[in-house]
Amino acid sequence: MSLAPRAVLVHRRTEYEELVDRHGTHGQAAFFLSSRGRSLDEVVERHHRTRQALREVEAAVPLTWRSSRVERADLDRFLFAPEDVVVVVGQDGLVANAAKYLSGQPVIGIDTDPGRNPGVLVRHRSTDTAALLRAATAGGRTDDLTMVEAVADDTQRLLALNEVYLGPPGHQTARYRLGPDGDTGPGEAQASSGVLVGTGTGATGWLRSLWLERGSALPLPAPCDRRLLWFVREAWPSPATGTTRVSGHLEDRQGLRVTVESDRIVVFGDGMEADALQLTWGQSVRLGIAETSLRLLA
Repeated sequence: MSLAPRAVLVHRRTEYEELVDRHGTHGQAAFFLSSRGRSLDEVVERHHRTRQALREVEAAVPLTWRSSRVERADLDRFLFAPEDVVVVVGQDGLVANAAKYLSGQPVIGIDTDPGRNPGVLVRHRSTDTAALLRAATAGGRTDDLTMVEAVADDTQRLLALNEVYLGPPGHQTARYRLGPDGDTGPGEAQASSGVLVGTGTGATGWLRSLWLERGSALPLPAPCDRRLLWFVREAWPSPATGTTRVSGHLEDRQGLRVTVESDRIVVFGDGMEADALQLTWGQSVRLGIAETSLRLLA
């Protein structure tokens, strides 16, 4: 007997909740903002819209289904199951935050603040949740968004929807060797502020800013393209370090290998610095297209 589907609602604390936690009460939070010429009213309105959307999504889950809720900060400790339908209630970035912990489950993006969010990944309204859940379990059309992965030589693995960043944990310089995966040579020794490898979904954010800054002639990938772009940030030329390999693209079965030559380098995806791979002298990591895609309900 197969298990009933489980709707997993992914959300994050609102700005209002964070302000009240920091200042103790609604009144103190309002006073703090007013002393800086700001009003709490808009923040409260967004809070109410988000909570209303969560209530509408929860009410739309069929009685025969199981349901669960997980907050953004707890995603790395939550166990997703194959029969889950993941409903992300919030902003586009929250879909990316959840994507790295999934393995092919259908995802529904619910926009809690239409007009304020771009709506690239949170494409739907909370009032449509019931129909969307039916579509998710009936094989409704999904966009399979390409993801990027980092796999270290000690089997640590990290997935990301937008981009993977490899670099120093603070404002120091990262030292490493970089080259194509499978190349028998040692790679180019580099000193830089890090390496970014991004997808077509990430081509509207950090990846695009680097692409524009470089005036790159490489075409940006679309979200479903099986292609990645990579850039080295601020590579430093010296007698011991080079700058000939600072950008490129990766297709299926191609990878970029980075071997660490400093005490500590971190690798994290989609801004989730708290859930990073920690690498040290001599370790290597391969960056490339992940076999897993994000199945986002169209």
